[in-house]
Amino acid sequence: MTNDEARETTPDDARLVIEYAFGGVAAQTMRAALRLGVVELIGDKEMAADDVAAEAAAAPQSMARLLRALASMGLLEERAAGTFAVTPAGALLDPARPGSLASIARMFTDPMMLRGWEQLDESVRTGDVAFDKVFGTDFFGHLKQHPDLSAEFNTAMSQGTRQTAAALPGAVDFGRFKTVMDIGGGDGTLLGAVLREHPAVNGVIYDTEEGLAQAPATLSRDGLTDRCSLVVGDFFRSVPEGADLHMMKSIVHDWSDDQVVTILSHCRAALPPGGRVLIVEPVLSEIVDPATAGRIYLSDLNMLVNVGGRERTRAEFEEVCRRAGLAVTSVTPLPQAPPFHAIEAEVSAD
Repeated sequence: MTNDEARETTPDDARLVIEYAFGGVAAQTMRAALRLGVVELIGDKEMAADDVAAEAAAAPQSMARLLRALASMGLLEERAAGTFAVTPAGALLDPARPGSLASIARMFTDPMMLRGWEQLDESVRTGDVAFDKVFGTDFFGHLKQHPDLSAEFNTAMSQGTRQTAAALPGAVDFGRFKTVMDIGGGDGTLLGAVLREHPAVNGVIYDTEEGLAQAPATLSRDGLTDRCSLVVGDFFRSVPEGADLHMMKSIVHDWSDDQVVTILSHCRAALPPGGRVLIVEPVLSEIVDPATAGRIYLSDLNMLVNVGGRERTRAEFEEVCRRAGLAVTSVTPLPQAPPFHAIEAEVSAD
């Protein structure tokens, strides 16, 4: 037995296990706060629990217990007995505030996202996507059938892209290209940031009709309507010609290796000589380092359970690109948007 194996557990070890055991409870506490509008009700002021309860049409004692739990999580602060204020972290749950993460929090605490997780062990045993078995359709097909959820998902993806949108335009030399096509680009948050930083570049957002639903408003708000066109389509069938850079953020991890090769092969077929593909995704380390891993390995399991995709190492990105006739030329970390990297690939000489 090694020294590590012989080490006795400590109170810190027990606290770690208990913290994760209560993770689902904490998530549902946050979800209840969102559904009751607690953060919006308190706003920038201090507010007594009884007053919050009255505004939310909730039971006073139960509301006080919820507010104390939120304070224990750092989302509220109890400044005097029974009087609460919103912390900077808690303010991110207000959908009206700049930088809000409310849609992400709502989406990832919604029963739709969680029911597949109840079957994680079965997905690990079989490799099958639990979501498909639970709902009788795939994740994106389910969203198509539920427009409200689809809109929430689009907003969540936009919120999750803001940090990357701030970091990517300065990390990649987009000035080399005439037209950037954001494949699966949603509402245009990422491409809009690139176009604002590089005024000589034009853009195309290529996505499904549902994915593009909020793009016109984004482009209009940013004054980019004349420089960016919208194209409806399915990247499993084809990718349009006309761009010399194909960009994809948080797309590749949604799909299996074979499906990714199909998407990348369509990109390769549509690219002109000298064209490139830019994949913006987390890159897993070859060996897990808990100090830097964050939640990316939980995201990997979410891909397994809900959509059938995966997070990948650099070697795994290189392999799917190679199979599609592309060669990875650079992998650039985005320190301002961890754990994302910019993975650039060119048409292979082979």
